[in-house]
Amino acid sequence: MGIRGKKFTGIFVKFAGAFILVGLIPLFALSLFSVNTFTGYVQRYTTGNLQQMIMYMSYNLNTSFNQYNEVSKLMYTGKYEGFVDSSSQNQTYNVNELEQINNIPIDSFLKTVLYSDNYISSVYFVRERDGKLYYQEKENRGMDAELLPYKAWLRQMRDNPSKVAIFPTHADDYFFTSQRKVFTIGRSLIDISGKVTAEPKIVGTLFMDVDATIFGQFFQELNLGEKDELYLLDGSGNVYFSNREGAPSAGGREKIKSDQGMMVMSEPIPFLNGALTVRVHRDSLFQQLLSVRMTVFVAIGLSSAALVVMGAWFSKRLSAPILTLMRQMAKVESGNLNTSVEVRSNDELGRLSHSFNRMVDRLKEYIDEAYVAQIKQKQTELNALKSQIRPHFLYNTLEVIRMSAVDKDDHEVADLILALSNQLKYVIDYGEEKVSIRSELDNLKDYFYIISVRYDQRFELMCEIAPEVDLNWQILKLSLQPIVENAIQHGLKQKGKGTVGVTIEKRDHDLVITVYDDGIGMSGETLERLNLVLSDPEAPGKNVGLKNVHERIKSVFGEPYGIVINSREHIGTSIVLTFPLAGETGAERTEI
Repeated sequence: MGIRGKKFTGIFVKFAGAFILVGLIPLFALSLFSVNTFTGYVQRYTTGNLQQMIMYMSYNLNTSFNQYNEVSKLMYTGKYEGFVDSSSQNQTYNVNELEQINNIPIDSFLKTVLYSDNYISSVYFVRERDGKLYYQEKENRGMDAELLPYKAWLRQMRDNPSKVAIFPTHADDYFFTSQRKVFTIGRSLIDISGKVTAEPKIVGTLFMDVDATIFGQFFQELNLGEKDELYLLDGSGNVYFSNREGAPSAGGREKIKSDQGMMVMSEPIPFLNGALTVRVHRDSLFQQLLSVRMTVFVAIGLSSAALVVMGAWFSKRLSAPILTLMRQMAKVESGNLNTSVEVRSNDELGRLSHSFNRMVDRLKEYIDEAYVAQIKQKQTELNALKSQIRPHFLYNTLEVIRMSAVDKDDHEVADLILALSNQLKYVIDYGEEKVSIRSELDNLKDYFYIISVRYDQRFELMCEIAPEVDLNWQILKLSLQPIVENAIQHGLKQKGKGTVGVTIEKRDHDLVITVYDDGIGMSGETLERLNLVLSDPEAPGKNVGLKNVHERIKSVFGEPYGIVINSREHIGTSIVLTFPLAGETGAERTEI
């Protein structure tokens, strides 16, 4: 884990986190308690106020229904202008024979009822004997009597003829070009001049259409929102009025449910034996309260952010000197001793920085005395290893050219000499320890050309380079040619012909080069002995080329690198060379 990752688990970060939590917990607790207390009070006040308004509305509605009930009783009381006492008169005779009610013509009586209230839009009287329809309305609209549902109304009133009937809100579309919403009040005129009988003697029935806008004058004070719902119901759940589109029509039933988003409040209306029910959307009812709560939460958020910023600033101020010291220590760990920490105070951190600077100076002195001497010794060993491999290589190359000139006696000698010249330039240049992959492959191809000519094209070289490999990457100079030479001498020569393959690929942070052949291979005992020689620098062995390459790779790039040999008898041998990428060393890779 790097310095950046470690600083988030440091003691100062933990201290700052504790500081922030100690501040945030009381802030959140006190704020939530205050908001909840205030919210509860406002909600109770708002809900109670709305409940009182609904109760006031239900009282006014009940009073209005009673007023219309009293208007319908004028057929019995006769208490209106122009009334003539007719208590001794027979209502059946008056209606059927004289077409009068209380000695007043039926049409005049209907006009009296029609203009007794501003919201009564039309009045009807249906004579029981022959079903004759009398009606009056204020706007002189034409009416289609066939569309007037008075017959259905009469059937509903048969069960209780002495009681007033109220029919839910409906459209008065029985008048031409009219879609006014009205509700209808009906009362039967019973002849009470004679003896009381078990079956009341119905003379006719009075119906009054009352404009549904009467409800608006009551409900507008509730100030309902678009999502709020209002229902005027009787005891059976029949809807007499609703502000909601698509509510059940006359005679329809509505089951009022409460859910999480809606609040249901209801007040009784004794006249209907029903109730005024309101479903209020909680969000719209407490919209202003939600704004206040949001303001409080924003304030809490800003306070929390300020507390977090202060905690982070406090932690940074405390941890910055130690983080600076840790970064300088990381540089020293990577081998960079040209660093120091500025001492800015005389406290514990200042004394720690001073001790760090003294430690770095002492390390420099030690390196000058011991490490530099060890590096010089390593360089001497490397030069010795290189001096062993070069004469051996030049001797074998010259011998191959000589034998080719003797056997062939043709122009190939010129090409062979050119290949040899290229190799001599490549080998004798002592100034380079690392070369590009491209340079090493060019040298290998020059060498293999000489070998192919020498052995009559019996050996073939195949190179496979992965797409992600950059041929400018650096590898150890003269690391591939000795391996290929060893494959020909010990693997293919005894077989007489064959192929040497070279694959170059990238594996994680390493460059892996595999040299393989399809020669005679080696036995398990030989492979074990050869691996033992490679793993033990002091062990003697005949395979000088392989051992030198292995030791040189380890010396230049570090212990994790070198060569690995795998072989199966009669099948072939593969040698894997591992190099670091982009100039990494074994020590750097171990740290990563």
